Amino acid sequence: MKQHSTNYYNTFIQVAQDCPAIEGTVPPGGEPTSAIRLMYEMLADNPYQHTSDDVLYAANGARRGITREDFFVKGQPCLQAAALGKRYGWGLHLDAQGKAALYGVETPEYQRLKDDNTLTQLHAMRSAKKK
Repeated sequence: MKQHSTNYYNTFIQVAQDCPAIEGTVPPGGEPTSAIRLMYEMLADNPYQHTSDDVLYAANGARRGITREDFFVKGQPCLQAAALGKRYGWGLHLDAQGKAALYGVETPEYQRLKDDNTLTQLHAMRSAKKK
């Protein structure tokens, strides 16, 4: 069966154009841990250790007992669709190996990555439809 991947390489995903956050904000905790909080913890605690596929599978597939192979048989929403960039103010840098790290929208590192024309520049998906 064909496997679909959500991995990006040499890419910076900026916050959504309608993101309400003015700085990177930790998603709320709770029990059980939400998918978005798990994504945040994986990326914040281990920068450049996980690919997009790793993060999305851990947050949405493994938690539900789905094998990685079965999870990626169907196309999955990528990190552009995650609330990290839509609501919580986090940009995501994916390096040449596809490993991801978070950068708060308020940081100099975010601005540097945003201005880096050697990276593919994307935005997180908007929360609301354009009017």
